[in-house]
Amino acid sequence: MKWLNLLFPLFIIPALSNAQTTQDTTTKRKIFTAVEMEPSPPGGINTFFNYINSNLHYPEVAKLLGINGKVLVDFWIDKTGRVVDVSAPRSLGAGCEYEAKKVVAGSPRWSPGIQNGHPVKVHFKVPVTFDQVKNRIKMQELKDSDYGFVFNINDKLYTLDEAQEQLGKSFRQEKIESADVFYNQDNDDKFAMPGKKEIYVVKIKS
Repeated sequence: MKWLNLLFPLFIIPALSNAQTTQDTTTKRKIFTAVEMEPSPPGGINTFFNYINSNLHYPEVAKLLGINGKVLVDFWIDKTGRVVDVSAPRSLGAGCEYEAKKVVAGSPRWSPGIQNGHPVKVHFKVPVTFDQVKNRIKMQELKDSDYGFVFNINDKLYTLDEAQEQLGKSFRQEKIESADVFYNQDNDDKFAMPGKKEIYVVKIKS
């Protein structure tokens, strides 16, 4: 498995002389985590980093909530050089995983990995960084946005106005534990927000 670190583009773990393999449970074929000739993006690794940095868009909800950090994107370069099987376990929320996967999946075709003279499927991981810093979250900014917000405080749901009574007109970003799409499964009218693009539930740390 190869790690590409966007923060240190010149530091790449070198290929191993002996191939390392695992089993694709779907096709029963070998897939490689280290090969004689590693896959290479067009223009080289630094060009790949520049592609990600140039095409990555900070999700609007993540900006509003000051969410930042790294999303670890898992992907494969198949035998034709395509980026396939892109995934990212949830780590930040607020659309960051979706955006990180989208930009990696859109990478131009690579030169495939080669083992014993044949192209093979190779596994990579890359951390994609969202680095905007926002110390305080203003309730009025959330109200004025195109998105709706519900607050989970001590495992009880509150509207934004109700949450403001407890948190004040602004609160420190570090109080946010998570931010995920809210599904009003009980069809509670007080959480209905017509006109909003999407509704998110913001969980506040206990």
